Amino acid sequence: MQAMSDTDQTCGMSIAIDVVGGKWKMHLMWVLAEGPVRFGQIRRKLDGVSEKVLAENLRQLEASGVVHRELYAEVPPRVEYSLTPLGRSLNEALEPLEAWGDRHRDEVLSRADVEVP
Repeated sequence: MQAMSDTDQTCGMSIAIDVVGGKWKMHLMWVLAEGPVRFGQIRRKLDGVSEKVLAENLRQLEASGVVHRELYAEVPPRVEYSLTPLGRSLNEALEPLEAWGDRHRDEVLSRADVEVP
C-alpha cells in the first residue's frame, strides 16, 4: 500500500476554490467561455478590474491549467486567451452555481449589502 501525500488528502472543494477563488477568476471563466478573447476585450467586459489584477489572475488560471495563452507572431503581437479542456470542464461545474445565483438573486441582494461587479 502506498502512503498518501498531503496533496492526495486535499478536499476536492479546496482544490476548485484555489483555482477560481478571488474576486475576478469566476468572472474571467465566464468571459473566456465565449471563446478566444484578447486582453483588452476581457478588460472591457469586466468593468472595474485593473490591468495588473487582470494579468495576475490570467497568469494564475494559466498556471492551474484552465486557461491557454496563445501568442501570435505578428506586429504588433497579438495574444488571445481561451479555456483549456480542463477549464471548460470546470466552467461546466460552475454552471449550477450560476443558476443558483440567478434563482436567488433578489432574495440574497435584498438581505445584504452585496456588491455585484
